[in-house]
Amino acid sequence: MTETAYRKLETDVEALEGPGRREIAARIKTAREWGDLKENAEYHAAKDEAAMLEAKIARMRERLRTSEIVEAASGDRAGLGSTVTFADEVSGKEKRYQLVSATDADPGKGLISADAPMGRALQDTAVGDVRTLETPSGPRSLKILAVEQG
Repeated sequence: MTETAYRKLETDVEALEGPGRREIAARIKTAREWGDLKENAEYHAAKDEAAMLEAKIARMRERLRTSEIVEAASGDRAGLGSTVTFADEVSGKEKRYQLVSATDADPGKGLISADAPMGRALQDTAVGDVRTLETPSGPRSLKILAVEQG
């Protein structure tokens, strides 16, 4: 992942470990004060949420531990961290995606994995290049309109 993505993940973990844990601890304390814990749904829900939070923190910490920081792309060619605007030469539709690591991918937000078929097709392209992407409905030609680093 890029250094920026790594730093963001660190910040997210710190937020969960600090304010996130305190919020759940407060909910558990409040629910505990309501009486019998055997039949206290709020208490059990808060405990379950605490367990899910701890599992999420552990997964994120593991990602930080095993991540490899790579340099973001620079220059005029697309790479990890680049945002690429392209047009489908058949439909004429324009799309814009940022190439990110697989763990940061969220196609609905315009973030695609550099390892995905679309990401591989867009890697190492420059403005004016045309790449062919094989899809289940047949090949698509993509014309690169812009490459932004960042």
